[in-house]
Amino acid sequence: MKTLKIFSFCVGTVALALATAAYANRKINAPKTENAATPEKGFALVELFTSEGCSSCPPADELLARIQKDSEDKPVYILAYHVDYWNNLGWKDAFSNAMFSKRQKEYSYHLNAQVYTPQVIVNGKTEMVGSDEPALREAISNALTTTQAAQVSLKAQQTGDKLAVNYELSGNTDNQQLLIAIVQKTAISKVARGENEGRTLSHAQIVRDLKTVALSQVKTSQTIISVPKEFNQQEWEVVGFIQNKDNGEVLTATKAVLTNEAVAKI
Repeated sequence: MKTLKIFSFCVGTVALALATAAYANRKINAPKTENAATPEKGFALVELFTSEGCSSCPPADELLARIQKDSEDKPVYILAYHVDYWNNLGWKDAFSNAMFSKRQKEYSYHLNAQVYTPQVIVNGKTEMVGSDEPALREAISNALTTTQAAQVSLKAQQTGDKLAVNYELSGNTDNQQLLIAIVQKTAISKVARGENEGRTLSHAQIVRDLKTVALSQVKTSQTIISVPKEFNQQEWEVVGFIQNKDNGEVLTATKAVLTNEAVAKI
């Protein structure tokens, strides 16, 4: 920045007074913004369809793990679904589930896209190859600037193999459904056969179960979910999101607050 020398204390004082008066005048006449409505910040729900039997999938798994780490302070939610249609090609993926293959086919219908691995869907609206880092990061960046049409908050408490999840909705939830994903944060697998034979694979954000809750006019309620016996608050998490059941668009997403305190039934 350039520096202006003040040759006269008097001149400098007058200039400072004039500048202060001008600033005050601008401040007084400026439009008031403290009561202006601010839209809800955007979010990105990133859903990866992957398999341990697919040799093209490890780079996508690794990319999702990096994005998960890079986005710790942002509303970015990563879900990795292990599909089951690779299981008859030499290696059965222990995390695979036919439910996830069905979900991918539903997206194929909504988005008029092929079914393949690794495939990633952002906010139920944009699909791409799961290992395409520039395209995925751009899609996430765009999603974070999109206003949410609805909001959901979740609070959950575990008792044995059951998880009591209280949810509270706001905004446009007509014709929508709430999905709750039970997520194992990390895992390592040694693959003995198939396309990844001999490889040790690292996984992140593995969806172990996905529960669909039909929404009604009631904005606050509770659902009970069965969880694996190894579920714990340090190595697992719960992600909930509202999705339009007609076109697959995801309207909002969040993580559940996991607590040891009893969650009262609503």
